[in-house]
Amino acid sequence: MSRTPSTARRLTAYAAVLLLATAAPAAVDPPAAGAAADPVTVTVNARAGLATVPDTALGVNHAIWDQHLGSSETSDLLRAAGVRMLRYPGGSYADIYHWRTHTAPGGYVAPNTDFDTFMAAARRVGAQPMIIANYGTGTPVEAAEWVRYANVTKGYGAKWWTVGNENYGNGHYGSAWEADDHPDRSATQYAKLVVEYADAMKAVDPSIKVGAVLTMPANWPDGLTAGADPGPWNQTVLSLAGPKIDFVDVHWYPGGTAAESLARTGHIPDAAWLLRQQIARYAGPDSGRIGISFTELNVGAGQNTQPGALFLADAYSGLLEQGVFTVQWWNVHNGIGTVSEVAGQTDYGDFGMLSSGGCTADGSVCEPPFNTPFAPYHGLSLMNLFVRAGDQLVRAGTDQPLVTAHAARRPDGSLAVLLLNKDPDTAHPVAIDYAGFTPADEAPTVHTLTNGASGVTTGRSGGATSRTLPPYSLTTLVLRPAGAADGRPGAPGRPTAGAVTDRSATISWPPAAPGGAPIAKYEVYRQQGAASEQLGETAGTSLTVGNLDPGTRYTLNVLARDTAGRVSWSSPPLTFATGSPAASTCAVRLGKDTDWGNGYVATMEIVNTGPSALDGWTLTWTWPTGWQQVSSGWSANWSQVGTEVRVTSTADNRRLAAGGGSTSAGFVGAYSGPNVLPGAFRLNGTVCTTR
Repeated sequence: MSRTPSTARRLTAYAAVLLLATAAPAAVDPPAAGAAADPVTVTVNARAGLATVPDTALGVNHAIWDQHLGSSETSDLLRAAGVRMLRYPGGSYADIYHWRTHTAPGGYVAPNTDFDTFMAAARRVGAQPMIIANYGTGTPVEAAEWVRYANVTKGYGAKWWTVGNENYGNGHYGSAWEADDHPDRSATQYAKLVVEYADAMKAVDPSIKVGAVLTMPANWPDGLTAGADPGPWNQTVLSLAGPKIDFVDVHWYPGGTAAESLARTGHIPDAAWLLRQQIARYAGPDSGRIGISFTELNVGAGQNTQPGALFLADAYSGLLEQGVFTVQWWNVHNGIGTVSEVAGQTDYGDFGMLSSGGCTADGSVCEPPFNTPFAPYHGLSLMNLFVRAGDQLVRAGTDQPLVTAHAARRPDGSLAVLLLNKDPDTAHPVAIDYAGFTPADEAPTVHTLTNGASGVTTGRSGGATSRTLPPYSLTTLVLRPAGAADGRPGAPGRPTAGAVTDRSATISWPPAAPGGAPIAKYEVYRQQGAASEQLGETAGTSLTVGNLDPGTRYTLNVLARDTAGRVSWSSPPLTFATGSPAASTCAVRLGKDTDWGNGYVATMEIVNTGPSALDGWTLTWTWPTGWQQVSSGWSANWSQVGTEVRVTSTADNRRLAAGGGSTSAGFVGAYSGPNVLPGAFRLNGTVCTTR
């Protein structure tokens, strides 16, 4: 974040590159002149388990330019919205803030914002603190002293500590908004000092968790390498600091119009996959212990209006489904910015959840009274009604891009379904189908936030299988199960994958606890969208699954079934990818030569390792996403239809000799989301070994 309160705005240039109303609700299904004719199909699969919601899930940022940071009114509003983690001292200010003197040279420090005041507020909210240690103008000794004061002197038990804020924005890649007084501003130097910070801080309190700053895949400067660093920021930091850190810290501002921001939540599964791949590849042994936090999010347009609320609920849900342990909005109070109208509502361009009560410089427009909740606050309140600590998120999907769905099953057997209509003009009827869950024959509890509403409305109405979603609305249904769930087995433990090849993998899991009858067998399912495909079953706790596709990502769950036919809730998910054949008659090497954040130059080596010469060849692959493409290519004929790429030989390189004859070709690739490279290539229809 920028460093003065009057202009405390999200810097977006670099990216191009409760009021909880519980009275009788308004009609849940209001008539709409712009209603769509055909219902959207929503599928909720309660047996396709995703991550379990942690007690730190719902978070928000506090900043030391906010003199009301510690007020009872502000804290009580945050508590009512379900905030369970608070970040301090505020974005880029963290890299100029000195905790002992409570000063931030070059920035504004408001009264009543010192660390003890923040901690008192966090306790009133009921939230855990996440504290940013000053990297830019601080030292490991200063950070260690802060840990000592917090946890030894004061006994606060502050567990989560991040080293710096957005330190890749220190000028190393050309853009400089983050303070950094080190002569060496490289990713290598940041990583080396993270190790020193972690050692010094944990020497004081070994129980704390220390995090390092990473970049969001497909967001600047992801993919770029600067100076003498051995690779891009994430690779460099993880390679050097990975063994010393407990989590990584990521920010995400998708930018663009309201519609573009809302569509980009579709990037989350692939971004999380790439982050975990980077951690696994570069962070050293036992890298699976490293968690992921997203501590700043906001939209590029509609920060105070319904796009902000929709994005918040969709992004928080999507990130929590991927196992992120906290998601934190930027921020509580921020200040008026560029005023506009969004979907019929005045938007003040304020990145805060609560009004700061200020006016534009000319006094022509003023925000609502101080602490009036904006739409994202209500979106967070709705999230608090949708998920609770201990709930397991499960798969949900729709057949309409403008309508998204999320779902969570609760320990008491009930199910919560979150439905988002991102269409600003049209109401959408939905037909909801459930797998692995039968709702009770009664009206569900319904929580609704409509465009321009002053809060969430709550009541009981309608049925579990159909509803009409107003334009630009968020709706949560809470459904009780039909019949009792007593006696079902416990869920199996988290599966692991071993002996992974191109076509098979051995899946193992900790056994489930029996319920009212002995466990008869375990069933292994693959998640395919919101559906499940059974891959096999066994009486044991290990199963080798075959007939897998090479170079493909799989997410699996295990369920237990007892001798009475009762089925458990699903295990935690396992995601892994198959490889390429160990032996084949062809081999392909894909190498990225340069990358500039939304495109790259790649070279491909194509080798005929078979016993017969090839006279003419065709290489094919499928991009994992719809936002990847070949822009141009050379030394071959290149074409792409949808996600399918076809490369054919030219007169100059059509002949590949047996036993190692090869040729090279290259292309310029483009991407507008996480760039997950293809895992399988076929030469004349044969799956090749990928080198």
